Amino acid sequence: EREKAVYKGETDFSPDFAGHEYILERQLKPEARKDIIEKLRLAGIQLTAMMDISDGLSSELLHIAHASKVGIRIYDDKLPIDYQTAAMAEEFNMNLSTAALNGGEDYELLFTVPLSRLDDIQQIEGIHLIGHITNEADGNVLVTRDGTEITLVAQGWNTAQALNE
Repeated sequence: EREKAVYKGETDFSPDFAGHEYILERQLKPEARKDIIEKLRLAGIQLTAMMDISDGLSSELLHIAHASKVGIRIYDDKLPIDYQTAAMAEEFNMNLSTAALNGGEDYELLFTVPLSRLDDIQQIEGIHLIGHITNEADGNVLVTRDGTEITLVAQGWNTAQALNE
């Protein structure tokens, strides 16, 4: 959109996406993470909840919390964010955590496992522990790098519909 605005009206417009191939591909051609599912299967890990992240991490976390009647506590410094994504957020003067929590369509997997399998999960390459399940009364929060707790709010696509399901 930025490139389009800069070259508005030019007939031979061709945006320069050099260096942004990774994030464009993640957005335009997302791939299901079958590799992670296979690693979990081989490790014999039974998941307690799982969904792909298509409407944003916050939205999907709230789906799990609502459906399971639990609270969720995630940590800002544990969110796995690719360098190119961080660089693009900086270029557009966007808060990286906000982008990570509310972006979507990347089809990464969000799942929960029993606490007894924590050590096993941490041994699997490509899986990132971002938080844990709490009591429903504890709410759904993001803990920032300075320890501030922020209530999770779904701001991704179809938020109103998602919360009413």
